[in-house]
Amino acid sequence: MHRAIASPIEELGESIMNREIPPLPYPKNALAPFIGGETVELHYEKHHKGYLEKLNKLLRGKREAELSLEELIRTARGDVFNNAAQVWNHNFYWLSMQPGGGGEPAHELAARIDRAFGSYIEFRAQFAGAAIGEFGSGWAWLVKGRDGRLFVCNSNDAENPLLRDLVPLLTIDVWEHAYYLDYRNERARYVEMFLDHLLNWDFVATNLTPAPPAGEGLADHDRPGRASAGSTRSRSARIASGS
Repeated sequence: MHRAIASPIEELGESIMNREIPPLPYPKNALAPFIGGETVELHYEKHHKGYLEKLNKLLRGKREAELSLEELIRTARGDVFNNAAQVWNHNFYWLSMQPGGGGEPAHELAARIDRAFGSYIEFRAQFAGAAIGEFGSGWAWLVKGRDGRLFVCNSNDAENPLLRDLVPLLTIDVWEHAYYLDYRNERARYVEMFLDHLLNWDFVATNLTPAPPAGEGLADHDRPGRASAGSTRSRSARIASGS
């Protein structure tokens, strides 16, 4: 029997404000064989949690410790920005995947992708190109612009689309620690596996809807969140703000 809880993203934001890394939305071996349990263990426990530990040390005793991740991303520089953004980016990355995911979207989301890119095949080519072509460490994103248009972009190191006033919908981590144990230097194969077997279209659809007011919960994690009338804030922004 499920308890009444907020949607996954709202619950995630609440954890962020408590300066905790949210639990993974699936067991550590659930993405295998495409991403192995050892990769997830190291990535989540060492890299992801490591960014938060460094951030907490940097903020200890400072006024900025009361700011949300989104506020830190928009205002901080240097090590504080890098670690805050990497916490946010990783929170978003885990939710961008699900066991049994990947392939083409369905229904209204499929139509939205077709309107933006001409076809799913073109979206796939652009997203793969951004991820594979990112020089060094970074991220590839599906985002929504201020005009509502969907497009693909990439970012270097810890950079985040929030800095460009874009709404993140989906991301893939192309830092080597995300894939090296499973694919060595074959980033292209990792990206293909992500797109074909892991991509979480339900998460994309959720991020395209405005967020409900804080405190409006759902019965369980299996139901997509619903927007309330007059709510304009994206769910992905809730990840950073913690509201």
